[in-house]
Amino acid sequence: MEENQKDYTEAVRMIKEAILNSQYEAGKLINGHQLMLYYRIGKYISANSRKGFWGKGAIDLISHRLDKELPGLRGFSARNLRYMRTFYEEWAYLDQDNLIGTEQVDKMELASAKVQNINEISIWNLQVPKELNFPMEEFLSIGFTHHRIILSKVKDKYARLFYIQRCYDEKFNVESLSKAIIQDDYHHQGSLPNNFLQTLPASEQAFRAISTFKDEYLLDYINVEEIGIRDREDMDEKVVENAIVHNIKNFILTFGKDFTFVRNQYHLDAFGEDQFIDILFFNRALNCLVAVELKKGKFKTAYLGQLSGYLSILDEFEKKPHENPSIGIILCKDMNKAFADFVIRDYSKPMGVATYKTSADMSEELKKALPDIEELKKMLENEDK
Repeated sequence: MEENQKDYTEAVRMIKEAILNSQYEAGKLINGHQLMLYYRIGKYISANSRKGFWGKGAIDLISHRLDKELPGLRGFSARNLRYMRTFYEEWAYLDQDNLIGTEQVDKMELASAKVQNINEISIWNLQVPKELNFPMEEFLSIGFTHHRIILSKVKDKYARLFYIQRCYDEKFNVESLSKAIIQDDYHHQGSLPNNFLQTLPASEQAFRAISTFKDEYLLDYINVEEIGIRDREDMDEKVVENAIVHNIKNFILTFGKDFTFVRNQYHLDAFGEDQFIDILFFNRALNCLVAVELKKGKFKTAYLGQLSGYLSILDEFEKKPHENPSIGIILCKDMNKAFADFVIRDYSKPMGVATYKTSADMSEELKKALPDIEELKKMLENEDK
């Protein structure tokens, strides 16, 4: 044991010096500096541990020594040191020091030479491929736990960048992030049947609208049994609407942070005809009213005609001069996407069709996969140890 302690004295000194230098320079380990520090430490550990430059159990011993020599130090458990190594190795293809142009990086290739001085490791010396349009500010703004979840659960590089952007834009906590990944938001985002490109005046507005809405939403807070309905087929639109209004904060979080709730059963009075929109929102990013119509069954073309009429009245009598054309969303239990995508093209008002699932529709596999609150708390607590 004494021999091992002597062997790793230099490693402990180097990591300790890097930690103290980072604390001194930043004043505190704010997120960006913390991630850069973790990347450097991860690279140092990767280079010295993968090809056996260090002996077995080195990371555990180094963590123990750091804890003794820097009392109160948090975030440098043996497990977290290994996460730092993974953090570096998973993003190493962006580091021009490695001269590797693919994300398929062999861990043993990275550890080609022993790294002597951690402070000589360049900080984020990244040669980012142009086609990635790498969101560096967003990358450095989300927490290390968020990065751990993304790296462990998402393997596609573009999907990883998508969830990094979502964390940044939506200010996701770890629970929201885990849920978004389980729901596979990456593949659902922007894939709803719509006619935005044909009906919205500016292409930028159209693409923003396409990226705003998903083709399926999980309203898992609507619990059929708790509402007192035995057969979910008996659950009508009014029940869903009331449950959404009761949980409007959750609904807005599901749709996105830029949505503001106006009201449900929004009254339209035009030409002596009383009509009511199920739920009306305003979206700040799109700068427009968003009418949501709830349907308990399968999508029907008649729903588009009804919604188109609502949008005409909204634009004529409710829309402010500085606002963009109103958008309508049909939210139904089921649809044939190809059919919905085909028929929606002939309408002149911007509309989209999406489906929703309640807790009763969730498979046991999905229910089990959803993050457990206590488990997430433990994960956060572990990072602080």
